[in-house]
Amino acid sequence: MNVGITGQAVGLFAVTNVDDILILSLFFARGAGHRGAAGRIVLGQYLGFMAILAVAVAAAFGASFLPGAVIPYLGLLPLVLGLKAAWQAWSAHRDDADGADGADGEVKEGGGPNQWEVAAVTFANGGDNIGVYVPVFATAGAGGTSLYAVVFLVLVGVWCVAGRFFATRPVIARTLGRWGHILLPLVLVTLGLLILVEGGAFGL
Repeated sequence: MNVGITGQAVGLFAVTNVDDILILSLFFARGAGHRGAAGRIVLGQYLGFMAILAVAVAAAFGASFLPGAVIPYLGLLPLVLGLKAAWQAWSAHRDDADGADGADGEVKEGGGPNQWEVAAVTFANGGDNIGVYVPVFATAGAGGTSLYAVVFLVLVGVWCVAGRFFATRPVIARTLGRWGHILLPLVLVTLGLLILVEGGAFGL
């Protein structure tokens, strides 16, 4: 194993995905107490990141099927999901106020995110990472790119463990348990707006 490339891959992943730990913590907090939620979150994180890798590798080797002009509009994904999460939180709060029993363990009424929601947010949040990964992969060649991909995928698992760790610390868990239903929609909507504005989508 090329130690130099491995170290570079670790550093590159950490720098480009540090914000994912916060989002993962919110997802894990949202799924707390719901059977299978953690597995769906991990699966979604992997699906989203593998999509990022696929696009970056394809672009690096000449099949740039995702034009740069499209990337800013990926902000619509977390924006829509954030609005959906806000609606679910409001509906759950209304049902609680009416005395309805929403603790059915299913991923609805604010129960927990499913893998496709997590994948969409991961992909949208990593849209700008594609522009960073492409030149690195293009210069690393097939062998180096394969090593980068392996290291990245291992670190996705580490990120998931870290996100769940933070979400289950007593102080953090209590905070997220109390405010997570507000923080998750807020973070997703803010993330979506930042991606749209920074990318100049819709002439912003």
